[in-house]
Amino acid sequence: MLPMENEQFYFDALLKPLWTYIALGISLLAFLLFALRKKKGILFSTSKFFGATGVRPILIPIGFLFLFLSAIALSIAIGMPVRFSSIEQQYTYGVDIVFVVDVSTSMLAQDLKPDRLEAAKKVVEDFVMRRHGDRFGLVAFAGDAVTLIPVTSDKKLLISWLRDLSPDFMSDGTAIGLGIATAVNRLKESEAQSKVIILLTDGENNTGFINPIDAAQLAKQLGIKIYTIGVGTYGKAPYPVSTPFGTQTVLVEVSINEDLLKEIAEITGGKYYRATDNKTLEKIFEEIDQLEKTKLETHVYRKEEHVPEPFLKLAAVGILAFILLYALANPKP
Repeated sequence: MLPMENEQFYFDALLKPLWTYIALGISLLAFLLFALRKKKGILFSTSKFFGATGVRPILIPIGFLFLFLSAIALSIAIGMPVRFSSIEQQYTYGVDIVFVVDVSTSMLAQDLKPDRLEAAKKVVEDFVMRRHGDRFGLVAFAGDAVTLIPVTSDKKLLISWLRDLSPDFMSDGTAIGLGIATAVNRLKESEAQSKVIILLTDGENNTGFINPIDAAQLAKQLGIKIYTIGVGTYGKAPYPVSTPFGTQTVLVEVSINEDLLKEIAEITGGKYYRATDNKTLEKIFEEIDQLEKTKLETHVYRKEEHVPEPFLKLAAVGILAFILLYALANPKP
């Protein structure tokens, strides 16, 4: 679960606008009275303030303008200004996915281009790169099974191992049950809400000491879903064979135990696919990508903050400006 927080200020208001209106009204009335009385020469002597030369005649009006602006700022502060903000928290619930890849020599058949194993490696890499918030693991199997990468969020590390996959990793064979059990062992301690195994194979279970159905039952008990993918065309497929005259291509019979792969998927709530060419394999992973979406939850909280300080500071600055200008316009003899 990855939390992300975003805060945005979106609305300012007054909790007590009536007091603001009253204060503004009083300030405006006082300013108007001052202006009227100034015209009659009652409040200030025209000879003192307006008959002077230089800049003094304009200092007093500017000073009273600052005083009036201070009154406006104080009026707003009296109304208890408040700032509303929204805090958005997003929680990403990723999926833990372990790829179980068959690296037996039959995966070198060339009904997928350039061969089954390379085609599988490419679509797995593309799948990993377009997923966000998930963790991935990698298990290779043939006559045995080995964890190459435990579940991790380090995509670069996983892809570097994925690219190096080859039949040279271990003895030949197809231990599907052992491959599943190894992946289950890596996911059993996972705290992810969704745990998935994606199995890619082109054969039948013909070795290993763990029955594939028993491994699937164990996965089900631990809440792990298995998607099984049979890789290979129907009938015969071209296969490279080393001969005294170099590597030659021969046609070999394709033998995939689809009934077994279907049963494994059904037991765990997953799905079985048959990839007969590169395009089909790509579409299969696109569908799995849609089925196993990363869960995103968004919580929005509303917060209010009282903010009279900026207006009080403006009022203080305005009053100080008035005092300064008044002192400059009325220097002591």
